[in-house]
Amino acid sequence: MISCTTLIGVPDQTYQPTLSQLRAFVAIAEYRHFGTAAARLTVSQPTLSQALASLENGLGLQLIERSTRRVLVTAAGKRLLPQAMATLEAADRFVAAAAGDGLGGHLRMGIIPTVAPYLLPSLLPELRLRLPALVPHVIEDQTARLLDGLRSGVLDVAVMALPTEVTGMVEIPLYTEAFVLVLPRGHELAWRTDVAVGTLEDMPLLLLDEGHCLRDQTLDLCRSQDVRPGTVGDTRAASLATVVQCVAGGLGVTLIPEMAVGAETGRGKLDLARFADPVPGRTLGLVFRGSTARTEDYEQLAEIIRAQRPV
Repeated sequence: MISCTTLIGVPDQTYQPTLSQLRAFVAIAEYRHFGTAAARLTVSQPTLSQALASLENGLGLQLIERSTRRVLVTAAGKRLLPQAMATLEAADRFVAAAAGDGLGGHLRMGIIPTVAPYLLPSLLPELRLRLPALVPHVIEDQTARLLDGLRSGVLDVAVMALPTEVTGMVEIPLYTEAFVLVLPRGHELAWRTDVAVGTLEDMPLLLLDEGHCLRDQTLDLCRSQDVRPGTVGDTRAASLATVVQCVAGGLGVTLIPEMAVGAETGRGKLDLARFADPVPGRTLGLVFRGSTARTEDYEQLAEIIRAQRPV
């Protein structure tokens, strides 16, 4: 059990934090859970707690507020977190440079849920093959939280739909993919390739839950064509797999990105249809802070991701 503590102290002017202490602080700030942070760093929880305590004592500051119920980052912790992340990033770059590989060390990569299951099976093995010095940490989450992670320094890069329209971020387009209409078996639109967006008028459209960018993109598409689908919001789900199975069960229709078609439509009684030109879709990109010193490394990463586009 972790008891609540309050630090009052004077910083030691000769104190120099270790990388292990900084990694402990950053991991706890990221996961807000000592057990999870320890597991991610492959250390014991007492070792993690000691590293954080040594850092706080050396600085004379409380960085993490912890009790038996919650873990919070203090104001001082929020102020120092970006510098801690930058220090660790610089250390990783140093090790990678010594190994002769520009892109190496720890990489915290965010990815939206409508991309992760379809891109990662090919991307992760390719990263191990092409960049053996790289240690990727994958964080799957919704767009807003991934952007928060990028801003705070908890994440290094993120794969998401563009544009983000967030100041201070660099966006590297990866590829554009079409939206495909998923229908119950035997639907009158099945296997057509000339469906107009206006056809969605009054159709029972199933969507992901709020916070998923694919939901917003679908609704934006309907609004752009002055289309009012029927029963939007009556059924919502946290994953494309659930939405597609609801379609198979006759609850409505849905739009999914091209990359998800193979994985999600092989089960259940489903038919597909494709839209007429101009085909609606989305552009995916790699997003990172404009202040980073690793722009060239992330451009290399973008090339690798682009080559692994699911088909």
